[in-house]
Amino acid sequence: MENTSVTPNQLPFSREVLLDEPVSPVKPTSRVEVRRITMPPRFAAGWHVHNGPVVGSVVAGTVHFQVEGGPETELKAGEVFHEPVGVPVRFDAGAKGATFLAYFLLADGEQPEIALVDGDSAE
Repeated sequence: MENTSVTPNQLPFSREVLLDEPVSPVKPTSRVEVRRITMPPRFAAGWHVHNGPVVGSVVAGTVHFQVEGGPETELKAGEVFHEPVGVPVRFDAGAKGATFLAYFLLADGEQPEIALVDGDSAE
């Protein structure tokens, strides 16, 4: 059998990096829980924090997304996000609502947690 190597540029599909974000602080991860979350139009989840990092992608609709200290961004279907552990984040649905996939990086025996924070303390 002949050994033929194929370079990534020769493959009949493409690969595009959408997010390359450090996980800081480093977190032992033994599993990933993926959730499909649907929010009604203009639902304001408000400022909140998670007990672990969350990465995800918007499937439908739009989201007003902001990490504490950063600019507000409108995310559309196909765009990705990262919610750092313990950092306040705002994630509010746009005029037509939103559906997104959220990937929770979890240690052994850990469950995803969310805590609301006062909007004044996040600004």
